[in-house]
Amino acid sequence: MKFIITGSGGRMGQSLIGILNKNNQQVVELNRKSDLSLISVKEKSVIIDFSSPDYFNKILNWSLENKIPFVSGTTGLYDEQFTDLAKASADIPVLWAPNMSMGVAFVNKLLTSFNELSEDFDFQVEEIHHRHKLDKPSGTGILLQDTLKSAVKKELPEVVSVRGGGVYGVHKIWAFSDEETISIEHQALNRDVFASGAIKCANWLINKGPGSYSINNVLGA
Repeated sequence: MKFIITGSGGRMGQSLIGILNKNNQQVVELNRKSDLSLISVKEKSVIIDFSSPDYFNKILNWSLENKIPFVSGTTGLYDEQFTDLAKASADIPVLWAPNMSMGVAFVNKLLTSFNELSEDFDFQVEEIHHRHKLDKPSGTGILLQDTLKSAVKKELPEVVSVRGGGVYGVHKIWAFSDEETISIEHQALNRDVFASGAIKCANWLINKGPGSYSINNVLGA
């Protein structure tokens, strides 16, 4: 099995490559200077994409041309790019997630239970990321906000987004009433948690047919 890593020079790319090399996996490193025509895809291959919005479509189109399963954690995408991803799923298996942590996926599922609370509760999503994180709120913050909003069926305040230091990622969801407070928090202790999740998704996706999948599918939901 060949893992094709895009955005190989970035922080996530380096984390992925480190884990895969440690486990003696076959790795191909791609960046925007790579000549895609020179890449052999005869072997069983899967793409793990942590690149950028401006490189996303190039690698997605290449995966379509070569019928390669496509896993992506690239955030900051435009609506048109999500449309392109949906179209690609008619021909190849695709899985996009703003956060590849299995723990975050679990927390996101927990949020659906907030529909059992009374209307007296107020809600707030908070997130903290390292100073180099460009999108604000992050894709994970938007995911949690959308899930919570769908569950409680009410308008929510904007995600509180903090950027600073080298924080890998902290996400906290609050529920407040006059009598009690509930909070759910997830902390990423290192970048490998996202890389390991992406590799798990890739191993799962490579045996699937065309379609659009999510981490919930990987978890068995």
